[in-house]
Amino acid sequence: MKLKGKAHLFGDDVNTDEIIPARYLITSDPEELARHVMEDADPDFAKKMQRGDIIVARKNFGCGSSREHAPIAVKAAGISCIIAKSFARIFYRNAFNMGLPIFESEEAADKISAGDELEVDMASGLITNITKNETYQAGSVPEFMQNLIKAGGLMESVRSKIGAK
Repeated sequence: MKLKGKAHLFGDDVNTDEIIPARYLITSDPEELARHVMEDADPDFAKKMQRGDIIVARKNFGCGSSREHAPIAVKAAGISCIIAKSFARIFYRNAFNMGLPIFESEEAADKISAGDELEVDMASGLITNITKNETYQAGSVPEFMQNLIKAGGLMESVRSKIGAK
C-alpha cells in the first residue's frame, strides 16, 4: 500500500494536548475531534490540510497523556500517515491500534520541507520526496500491523475475525 500527500511540519515533543486539546475530550466522535486536530500546535491546521496529507515531525511525537483520542483525531482528519524521528511509546501503539500508519526516519524528518509531495510505501518503509527527487528509508511496517491498518484498527480487525458487526 502506498500513501501519498503533502508534508506538514511540526517540531520536537508534540504532545497529545497539542494533537487534540483536552477541552475537546468531552466527545469521542471522530469527526468532531478531526475539526480540532493539531489546533494548539497550529490553529489553522485543520483548514489547510487535505485528505491524504502527511504530518512530518521531529522527535518524541505524541508524548504526554496516553489518550487514544490523539491518533483518532489525526486519522479522522484524513492524514494518511505520520513520519517522525521518534514517537512516544504509548502513541506508537495507540496509532496502530487505531489504524493510523506511522514511520520513524531521522533522515526524512531532517530533509523534508513543508509542502513537499511525498509517497510512502508502507510495506518497504521507503519514503519518496517527489518534490526533491529524494528517497529516505523508514522501518517497514510488519504485515500483521499493515493488516491492522487495512482493517481500520485493532477493534475492527478483531470484529472481522470473529464475524461481529
